[in-house]
Amino acid sequence: MLNTLPDSSSFEDIQYHLYVLEKVQRGLERAETEGVVSHENAKARLDTWLVS
Repeated sequence: MLNTLPDSSSFEDIQYHLYVLEKVQRGLERAETEGVVSHENAKARLDTWLVS
């Protein structure tokens, strides 16, 4: 990941990218252990929330 960032990247840029990578990894692990919701199911849930 560090090799893809420009040389002008700040420490904050690097921290942000590491943060995002960690969040993606956690999400993938959680999806693996807890399962996922289908796109259709998510749309149906949102429809009920947004109508209220």
